[in-house]
Order: sequence, then C-alpha cells, then structure tokens
Amino acid sequence: MQRAALLDAARSLLSEGGTEALTFPALAERTGLARSSVYEYFRSRAAVVEELCAVDFPVWAAEVAAAMGAAEGAEAKVEAYVRRQLALVGDRRHRAVVAISASELDAGAREKIRAAHGELVAMIGEALEESGALGSLGLRRCCCRGWWMRLCGGSSWGRRRILRRSLRLR
Repeated sequence: MQRAALLDAARSLLSEGGTEALTFPALAERTGLARSSVYEYFRSRAAVVEELCAVDFPVWAAEVAAAMGAAEGAEAKVEAYVRRQLALVGDRRHRAVVAISASELDAGAREKIRAAHGELVAMIGEALEESGALGSLGLRRCCCRGWWMRLCGGSSWGRRRILRRSLRLR
C-alpha cells in the first residue's frame, strides 16, 4: 500500500517538476511518511524510477497493443502504433523517466528498460512485416531503432515530422 502511494507520488512529482522534483524529502512529504521510511522502500531515486518503469511499461505496452488491435489492416496498425507511441513519448512523465534513467540507472536496470522497449518494437515489426512495407528483417529493425532514437533520444525532429515520415511507409 505504501509502495503504491510512493510510486503515485513519484509520478506526480516527475509530471509537475521533472527530475529535480523527485527527491526523497518530497516523496515523504507527499505521502505523509518520514523520510527514513521512504528509504525502507527504495534505496535511491534510480530504484524509484526502475520500479516506475517496471509498473508503467506493461501499461504503456497494453495501450499500444489495444490501439493496434483496434486497427484493421497492417497499414492502420502501423499508423495506430506510431500515433500511440507519439502520445506516450510526449507525456511529461515518460520524458522525465527517460532523463533520469539515462544518468542514474545501473546497467541492469537500463537493460530491463531496453528489453521492455524491445517488446514494443516487436509489435511494430510484426505490423510492418504483415504490410510488406519492409521486406528485410535488418531494414525493419534499423527503421524501428531509428524511430526510437528520434522519439526517445531528444531529436530535433518534431512529433508531426516523425509521424509524417513514419506514415510514408505505404
């Protein structure tokens, strides 16, 4: 129960103030716990972010899968994937988690996040294969990685440009 309250508080703090706002004193204040109690649940800010990712990635993946599942045809699935991903990546919580995870997570935690992203990439890979838009597995993987680099890597490309380029697969 307290762990869930701490995670909810962490989401709020990240949404409201970015990575600088996610501190143990702020978590304690939001949840009404003593600061020392927060350390009983999480050893560091990175541990909070790691757990947020473990909890939130399956939710995000389910949202993407639902959007794709509601689409009819391979091209519509690709479009649904891109639109849903753009909405998720544009979420302030996601951007804050990405920022803190890049600097504070250990290699094992980053690998878990990469694996979760890999599941999302697999979804689009299947739709692309079904569409016949990209015949080569290597090209498909390269394209998906390129999208992720642009979506998550702080590219200067805007969301609309990414969407336009992505939908040109037809």
